[in-house]
Order: sequence, then structure tokens, then C-alpha cells
Amino acid sequence: MGVSDVTDALQEGRLKRRDRMIAIYIAVLAVALAICSVGGNNADKDATRYNIRASNTWAFFQAKNIRRQLIRMKIEELELRLASEDGLSEGARAALTKSIDQYRETEARLTSEPETGEGTKELFVKGKAAEAARDRAIQQDPYFDYGQALLQIAIVLASISIITGGSSLLVLSLLTAALGAISTLNGFTLVYSVPFIS
Repeated sequence: MGVSDVTDALQEGRLKRRDRMIAIYIAVLAVALAICSVGGNNADKDATRYNIRASNTWAFFQAKNIRRQLIRMKIEELELRLASEDGLSEGARAALTKSIDQYRETEARLTSEPETGEGTKELFVKGKAAEAARDRAIQQDPYFDYGQALLQIAIVLASISIITGGSSLLVLSLLTAALGAISTLNGFTLVYSVPFIS
């Protein structure tokens, strides 16, 4: 075995080690891509779920508010009747006053019902919270999309670098993977905002 054979064997061993390391790197990228994909799918589902929740809450809010407005109109009608009809008997006046009081209790319950959380005040807070959760999920989604694209590109570049044996594509893959990982992490945390993405 000559010097050139030894040199060739060493070179082949280095290439195999390099290829194995790149394969492990690709496997790590694939795991990061899977995590990014799960995050993106969850953001999509959360946006849909919270949008439905917000819509349902606002519909319930509107129904309660309409009912409350109708009761307020009925109270005004009864108060006007009580004030304008001088010939009412004491019994009729008492009945009207009792009806007004009952309507006021119902109106107060429609306005705020902390026990059930179904008064218009509570529904307003729930609706705003659902909208905020929906908006956050909508903000997260593009970062996961960009993260997935960048990680996929990094995998392709790393795979090509195995075939070509070159280092420039591997370096480009590392840079692309870093950007993909940063975008994915930001999808989870929303630490920063990129104007054209958000």
C-alpha cells in the first residue's frame, strides 16, 4: 500500500465522516421542521377556534343586548303610563310598579351576571379575550410558514452539499437553517415583529 493509497483512504474517511455529520445535521433540521409544522398547525387551529368563539360570544352578546334594550323600552313605556294616567287605581299603580321593578331586575341581570358569566359586561370581556387570542394566533402563523420554508430549503442545500462535496452550500444551509430556527422560535414567542410578515 503506497502513500497515495493511504492518502486516498484518509480522504475517503474524512468524506464519510463529513457526510455522516451532514446527515445528522439534516436529521436535526427535520426535527426542527416537524416542530415548526406542529406550531404552525396549532396556530391555524387556534385562530379558527378563537374566531368561532369570538363570533359566538358576540352573537350571544347581541342577543342579550337586544333583549335588554327591549326591556328598557318596556320600562319606559310602563313609567310613562304610570306618570300620565291619573285615573289608575292604587292596585293598578302597584301592579305597574311591581312590573317595572321586575323588568329592572331582569335588565340588571342581562347587564351583569357574574355567577354565570353571561351578562353583557361579562360577554364583552369574553369576546375581547377571544379576539385577542385569535389575533395572536394570526400573528404567529406567518413566522411558522417562513420557518418551515427556510428549514426545508436548508435541508435541500445540505443534501446537495453531500452530493457535490462542496462547503459553500453547507454554509448557506447553516445560515438558512438559523433564520428558519429564529423564525420558528418567534412563531412561538412573538418576541419581535417583522413589518412585512406581521
